[in-house]
Amino acid sequence: MKALGAIALAIFIVLGISSLFIVSEGTRSIVILFGKVNMDSDGQPVVYEPGLHLKVPLFARVQKLDARIQTLDERADRFVTSEKEDLIVDSYVKWKITDFARYYLSTGGNKAQAETLLKQRVTNGLRAEFGTRTINQIVSGERSELMDDALRQAGGSSDQLGIEILDVRVKQINLPTEISNNIFNRMRAERDAAAREYRSKGQEQAEIIRANIDAKITVMLADAQRNARQLKGEGDALAAQIYAQTYNKNPEFYSFLRSMDAYRQSFSNKSDILVIEPNSDFFRYMKESSGAQ
Repeated sequence: MKALGAIALAIFIVLGISSLFIVSEGTRSIVILFGKVNMDSDGQPVVYEPGLHLKVPLFARVQKLDARIQTLDERADRFVTSEKEDLIVDSYVKWKITDFARYYLSTGGNKAQAETLLKQRVTNGLRAEFGTRTINQIVSGERSELMDDALRQAGGSSDQLGIEILDVRVKQINLPTEISNNIFNRMRAERDAAAREYRSKGQEQAEIIRANIDAKITVMLADAQRNARQLKGEGDALAAQIYAQTYNKNPEFYSFLRSMDAYRQSFSNKSDILVIEPNSDFFRYMKESSGAQ
């Protein structure tokens, strides 16, 4: 009897525990019994709020649904503008479950399935908005309007999933790799052409400046040489005039001074050797102070 009582108590405890379930904060739950969702008196699925609840033990299954705001990061997709130009767009979507019963019935409570369906709707909305705008409109001033319009389109079609789309944002817009390479190559060629033009203009200006400086230097050197020759000629004329005046005043004394200068220059170095006849006219003032022969 004690054993049967213990077994009965254990079964009672197991049944009691299995009949209770807790819904955590930030989540909602739906109870499924024999493959069917638990309905209320109006035939609507019962959604259990956070707290402690009862269910049919052992046979009922609890499906938890996240009630928090979710983020769907979409991979880069290719969109076509009104100019038939391709763009690679990165975007993300903020969403949450508003109708848990409808969400479960349409997606089976599978978040991946819900995001797949949601992504299709958002992508279609973005594709429609990109297709009505040019690249200049998209990147310059209409990006906010584009995202708002895409949000309205996707929001209307997501109601049947029990989902509310809170925000649609375009993170980044790029050109396809092949188009970007062509644009970069064209920009590089344009910059190279501009650089060559600037270099040629600089070389031309350098040649002009160099020619002007060379011409100025040539003129300055010619003026300097002419002035030097003029000054030298004037100096020589003045010296000749002084010599003539000195000679006219005392020719004998002038000859004597000239001979003394010649002696000084000839015998300035002790190692110098002078080979000349003693009776030469060069030594006449060494023989006679009057210079007589």
